[in-house]
Amino acid sequence: MMYPVRGTEGSTVLCVNKMEADLTGFNIDAPRWDQRTFLGRVKHFLNITDPRTVFVSEQELDWAKVMVEKSRMGVVPPGTQVEQLLYAKKLYDSAFHPDTGEKMNVIGRMSFQLPGGMIITGFMLQFYRTMPAVIFWQWVNQSFNALVNYTNRNAASPISVRQMTLSYFTATTTAVATAVGMNMLTKKAPPLVGRWVPFAAVAAANCVNIPMMRQQELIQGICVKDRNENEIGHSRRAAAIGITQVVISRITMSAPGMILLPVVMERLEKLHFMQKVKVLHAPLQVMLCGYFLIFMVPVACGLFPQKCELPVSYLEPELQDTIKAKYGELEPYVYFNKGL
Repeated sequence: MMYPVRGTEGSTVLCVNKMEADLTGFNIDAPRWDQRTFLGRVKHFLNITDPRTVFVSEQELDWAKVMVEKSRMGVVPPGTQVEQLLYAKKLYDSAFHPDTGEKMNVIGRMSFQLPGGMIITGFMLQFYRTMPAVIFWQWVNQSFNALVNYTNRNAASPISVRQMTLSYFTATTTAVATAVGMNMLTKKAPPLVGRWVPFAAVAAANCVNIPMMRQQELIQGICVKDRNENEIGHSRRAAAIGITQVVISRITMSAPGMILLPVVMERLEKLHFMQKVKVLHAPLQVMLCGYFLIFMVPVACGLFPQKCELPVSYLEPELQDTIKAKYGELEPYVYFNKGL
């Protein structure tokens, strides 16, 4: 595979060791894998959520954006290989917002879900016994989730600082209240039940955090387009579908690790040698969470297409009338970015 390398004067140059490829008709925005199938979407997200892209330099990300934009205009530099363009598109998709083309903050990118999620989830599962620890780690998790939700929203629907603040405090309160309440209810329950409390809190908070952070889409509607990417209007029904799918995906992403790992740790901690190395319990949980997330981030993101297709007949009546007046019966579906 071809990669950009540093030039002698600090500039990014292209390393080419093959004859120039024929890029006639090459469409850099065409999916490499069929996005109509679950397996195709998983392969796509496995590619762009690669945690190694978190460590790519800012200069290389800027190079990737330039290459993608030049490819779209059909003016790529002479000698450019297809492998280079595919690598540039991978970096572009991992770091730049699909709606605005702006560089996303590192912590909010889906490629940061593995390193960020494994640390936070591991500590939530380890420190679930005391009230201060529960409150602290639920707060850390919801702060992380709020940033991820804002970063991966549908950027066509702006959100005010007041709305962001309200959604953040609402989700954090929900998570903490769920965790504290269930901890109190499960004091006399088997130890394993108490270990599942963090997942219940995370699931409950996701049901609040994501809709609250994207409430503007539910109020004003999400931007829907025709098959040629021309904006048609805004639909609240489409927004509700997209946000519901994101909530399901996020809960699915955390479910295997937060449900199965407590079972594993409950058995491991009873072993004699594990009782001698209690200081390693937390690092072990963090590492095991990482193993789960390596697979679950692309799987959860691939549950539903990022570019949703919705029948016109499901839209609001006034929007249906607008589409029929403009397209007649020639446009049976509309499309929108549901976000991640």
